[in-house]
Amino acid sequence: MLTYVLAVLAACANAASSVLQRKANKRVPQKENMSLRQIRDLLRQPVWFGGIAAITVGFLLQASALGAGELSVVEPVLVLELPFTLIVASWVFRSRLGLREWLPTAAMTAGLAGLLYLLAPSAGAPPSLQWYGWLAGVGGNLLLVGFLVLMARRGSLSGVTGKDSGPQDAAQKGGSFRAALLAVAAGSTFGLTAALMKAMTRTFEAGVVHAFTDWPIYAMVATGALGMFLTQSALNAGPLIAAQPGLTLSDPLISVLWGVMAFHEQVRQGWFILGQVACAAVIVAGVIMLARSPLLADDSSGDNAEGEREPGRADRGAAWPGRGHPAHPGARPGT
Repeated sequence: MLTYVLAVLAACANAASSVLQRKANKRVPQKENMSLRQIRDLLRQPVWFGGIAAITVGFLLQASALGAGELSVVEPVLVLELPFTLIVASWVFRSRLGLREWLPTAAMTAGLAGLLYLLAPSAGAPPSLQWYGWLAGVGGNLLLVGFLVLMARRGSLSGVTGKDSGPQDAAQKGGSFRAALLAVAAGSTFGLTAALMKAMTRTFEAGVVHAFTDWPIYAMVATGALGMFLTQSALNAGPLIAAQPGLTLSDPLISVLWGVMAFHEQVRQGWFILGQVACAAVIVAGVIMLARSPLLADDSSGDNAEGEREPGRADRGAAWPGRGHPAHPGARPGT
């Protein structure tokens, strides 16, 4: 039970971080995407540091959950970050959640409960991988991340837009395409970070000195930093509608694969797989429906990448008290 409580609290902390990080990234020009200038501009915003503080709390809670439980248990629970993000956004921006948000949330919760019941994860053994096994696993994971980043950087607008799209529509669709790819890359990196975090908790069992003289803690910090950088890039590249599904789903998927393959965590197989796939499909559908909530609508419709009003655009911010444009939550790690 403690594992579930800690995982849910970690999801809550990540949700608070999402709101603050998205708010900060909307003030950074998109031309600085995936550059050190983007981080420099974020460092000038106090709200971004609030997001970093929240995600640090989430990181510590996730590490505690992984110390008490298994990857196959902790990581799927973190998909609750998305509905929690909507709830936090409704408080921050004084908006009310409707059936459009509550029904997918209920479906996600039921799907998650069913998935965990059908998986019935059991404790695994310490990873028996030799250094070359870890090198191959980590290298393969990072190769996937690198491929997604390369696709995001080199993706042609002509490949993601129609012939009748205007320049502005093409830019928006291209930004969404890049945001989606970068979000999956960030989530895949956080999945690797979770696996290294789990390995780190095993080294702590041999003592603090041993933990700080072994490699997992430093590899975890490096991949966590990379995941954070890719998250900021995804949030800056396009709307949260494009980024959130990839961030929410790729992390637990990669983490569960690591749990089964490296940590020998046991899950039910046979006919249970059909039910597991059905529950996973319910969760995916819920994530996609929630990601299209108006609370996650992109405020770039009223502001361009440089923070200036676009000509010919009606101001849609009247529905948001005290704001000149729609409000934005944003997205995490970790994991």
